[in-house]
Amino acid sequence: MTALVLRLAAPLQSWGTDSRFVRRGTDRAPSRSGVIGMLAAAKGLRRTDPLEDLLQLRIGVRTEQPGRIERDFQTARSRDGSVSMPLSYRFYLADAVFAVAIEGPEQLLLGLREALRRPVFPVYLGRRSCPPAGVLDHGLHDGDIARVLESLPWLASPAVQRAAAATVQLTISRDCAPDTPGSEVVRDDPISFDPAHRQWGWRSVTRYPVTVPNPSAQRVIDSHDPMDLLGEPV
Repeated sequence: MTALVLRLAAPLQSWGTDSRFVRRGTDRAPSRSGVIGMLAAAKGLRRTDPLEDLLQLRIGVRTEQPGRIERDFQTARSRDGSVSMPLSYRFYLADAVFAVAIEGPEQLLLGLREALRRPVFPVYLGRRSCPPAGVLDHGLHDGDIARVLESLPWLASPAVQRAAAATVQLTISRDCAPDTPGSEVVRDDPISFDPAHRQWGWRSVTRYPVTVPNPSAQRVIDSHDPMDLLGEPV
């Protein structure tokens, strides 16, 4: 088995799976539909094109850096200013980093890797206003998504790694069989991106913690005593 690893990082990301009307939320981690949509854009697929090749992929996510939720309050008017649009709230993940493992046939993964290097359509992290930052492609790895995500080095930003302990606990969320103990079902498996007939299916997901080493941890011992500046008592 082979898995393609991507590092999804950006100032802002947004992975909504239940957004409706004027309240556009975000999940705490990339959705399957969002990742497949990004791959489809890189390959140059139109929204009405079939997704059969991409739907066979298994996807897992490890949260490297959880980030924080930010709310954006938006107002809008028509071009001539005569009509006010509904007020809306849009939520984003700020300063988050994720490792995504995509498992599938090696030739398909090689094609996706090449497409991500030279995308036909721009790729973005959930919304068009959220382009990826840094290196997206982190190579092909032997093993299934569970093995790859459990053994992958920590991919958080350097500043976060330096400030953390020698080991860190991260959360993995990945596709699993429906009868997996403790699994849950989520509705983010894309069937069609056609704007006239969008469809999503259900999939089973398992979530669990994993401990990874942090070789960048720094242990600084500050021997400075500010009271020394006062001198010896007279």
